[in-house]
Amino acid sequence: MRGKPLHPDPTVAPPPGRPQPAWPHQANGTAAGAASSTHALGTATPQVTVDYQVARHIAGQVAKQREELLKAKPDMDRASEQQRCLDWINEAVALWSDSAAMAPQEDEALRRAVYDLLFRAGRLQPYLDDERVEDIIIQGPDEVWLDYGDGERRMVGPIAESEDELLELLRELARSSGHNERTISTANPTLALSLQDGSRLQAITGLGPMTYAVIRRHRVSHAGLDDLVRLGTIDPILRDFLGACVRAEKNIMIAGKQKAGKTTLLRAMLKEFGPECRFATIQTEDELFAHANGYHRQVVSLVGRESNGEKDVTGRGAGEVTLLDLMHPALRMSLERIVVGEVRGPEVVAMMQALTNGSGGNLCTIHARRPDIIFDRIAELYALAQDNLSEQLAYRQTANGLDFIVYVDMTDETQIGGRRHRYVSHVLELTGIGENGRPATNTVFSPGAEFGELRAVPRMDPGCVDDLRRVGFDSAQLQQPYGAWQAPLQLKVGVIR
Repeated sequence: MRGKPLHPDPTVAPPPGRPQPAWPHQANGTAAGAASSTHALGTATPQVTVDYQVARHIAGQVAKQREELLKAKPDMDRASEQQRCLDWINEAVALWSDSAAMAPQEDEALRRAVYDLLFRAGRLQPYLDDERVEDIIIQGPDEVWLDYGDGERRMVGPIAESEDELLELLRELARSSGHNERTISTANPTLALSLQDGSRLQAITGLGPMTYAVIRRHRVSHAGLDDLVRLGTIDPILRDFLGACVRAEKNIMIAGKQKAGKTTLLRAMLKEFGPECRFATIQTEDELFAHANGYHRQVVSLVGRESNGEKDVTGRGAGEVTLLDLMHPALRMSLERIVVGEVRGPEVVAMMQALTNGSGGNLCTIHARRPDIIFDRIAELYALAQDNLSEQLAYRQTANGLDFIVYVDMTDETQIGGRRHRYVSHVLELTGIGENGRPATNTVFSPGAEFGELRAVPRMDPGCVDDLRRVGFDSAQLQQPYGAWQAPLQLKVGVIR
């Protein structure tokens, strides 16, 4: 039984000329011209097709009512505003449902769609709510693909009616995520930001036939090292080793391919900091969430800012704040540690200076296709610095500043019916300057390829093993040649022995 409207005066009539939309139980598709989108509302909720012309019409009516409400009560708090809008949405959907003879699940889907259009990510929201989705790939307004964590890729319905509507959706995502200075247009063709749920968005427009965007979701956003053991990323021995490295205040760089799980591992290692540890996170978009994880209490969360599109007298983007800009003031914030979400440019120089000059226990990540090219990758970033710094300086500061490099790898067998496997494969200890001025390393963990294991197994004691023992690490675990794995990684195509 439907509840009667809570507010008798606002009424929302059906859109002109659309008294009886065709719903799934009435016809084989949506009404002519209607957009359809399958909402992923959870496994217990049936998939329902929503007529977004109806949803947009109701959202427009409620938006006008909200505008009048805020004019009359400009001091109304956000919760009261949303509750009043929910009341109006319920009334409007009930009126429309009565005229269209909708089923209860269709009522609920329409209510959610209207609410999402008004307060959340619109037609994208069901995919952001689906925990199975890893990437949302947008190829213009009407071609959207979902990449799932198990490797499946599926095309779903449109998220906008036109390029203009898609661009407005992206701008609204920027505004609602607190990035008022960021926009996307032909004058500003790229947009990069973190959404409210922590997902990372990258969009491009005006440089091709359509607008492109990818939303990378963090499916494992609050995991600790114990959770990564359960996921098979590390074994209990490596878990204890990494925890000891953090507690012993070793400077650690996490390296790996795109989508291998570097940020997930970094977030997990942050939980080895004490809750009162005072540290800064420096990122282009917030993907670590350390200031809001309910555990750490002394986090200085700093996020870079894009230019507003104009140039200052030096040719630099007006309003731009880079990671390099953030690094220097951060060093004056009485910090115990510094965490850089991803080193991808000249900020590597300031990061290495912080590693060599300050206290230990700093963490960062970097992209690298293989473990053996990490030092060359750092040297490339040094060359991007304003002073075009030398390769030898890059090697020397790396050797002096870093204690360990942890390499995260991924084996993707989705094209042959398998799944993606993410795991730590190497842990390298830096021991100083070696031949040709390059950093010298000890391989503390590496794959056990000789017995079919791609994941990291112990190889030797690090030179700093006594430091790790002092924080509680049992170094006898490093004498187990197979690690703590119960069996080698199960792959469809095995390791060549």
